[in-house]
Amino acid sequence: MGLKLLALLAAAACMLPAPAQALVPYVFVPSAKELGKAGLGIAGAAAGLLQIGQVEEGRKLARLAVQVLPSDPRAWLVLAEAELRSTAKGEKNNRAYEALAKAKQLDPNNPGVWFAEGSLNLRNKKPEEAQKLLREGLRLDPNNPGAYFDLGNAQIQLKELNPALSSFEKAAGLRKNFWEAVNNQAIVLFEQGRRSEAIGRWRKALEISSDAAEPSLALAAALYSESKTSTETINLAIQALVKEPDYVLDAYQKDQLWGAKLRQATQVMFLDERLRGSVDRAMGMAGFKEE
Repeated sequence: MGLKLLALLAAAACMLPAPAQALVPYVFVPSAKELGKAGLGIAGAAAGLLQIGQVEEGRKLARLAVQVLPSDPRAWLVLAEAELRSTAKGEKNNRAYEALAKAKQLDPNNPGVWFAEGSLNLRNKKPEEAQKLLREGLRLDPNNPGAYFDLGNAQIQLKELNPALSSFEKAAGLRKNFWEAVNNQAIVLFEQGRRSEAIGRWRKALEISSDAAEPSLALAAALYSESKTSTETINLAIQALVKEPDYVLDAYQKDQLWGAKLRQATQVMFLDERLRGSVDRAMGMAGFKEE
């Protein structure tokens, strides 16, 4: 649910030129200017590899980028994400923090550095620290939708539901078709007992992204909780579990910041005989493990 750190790095990556065809020349030693261009290209290639799930290859290129261009904070931001996505949890977090510290040292007024560090703390279940970092970044860049999204997620963890709703509304207002922010508005509204409003937001999220599993399952649970147990409601749940089997697990729902009311409504719906086969299959396929 939450926006990933890579979304923040994408802002840096989009400023990078296209990756060079040959990363390491064989014939000549490149000049400092040429090395700079190569370094940015390598960082851009690394970010691209991370986006398509080629983590180890992306990490190798990110490490090369900071060697070629050690004074560019954008390269260190990409390395931070690469380190976070690989190796053991404790080790990768330390390396990610080290890379972010270097980026902040090089460019303390770069809002992307603050957003990235805030996102990292959010992943590590440190919402108070995440909120402080994100607010500092928003002071520098007050119109960043991803940062408002992460801020809302931190506020959910802190049980600050009204501020969280405001943050998600701000995020959705700043980025067109930001279905994740609309979805999270609904999560907050459902916990506040505003079920009709929540249902409306989940329908809107599905209008934006009809294949999204999370709003499909959440909408089904909300409708079911209001005795709207039609075939349409059941089909929404079935389709969601096919797309994302992990949502069958209460622990995964909680990890995605679903509140107690929504999780309870979902578990009640799962008892419906029409969902037995889908629930059993999803349980067999689910791979989520709590950290």
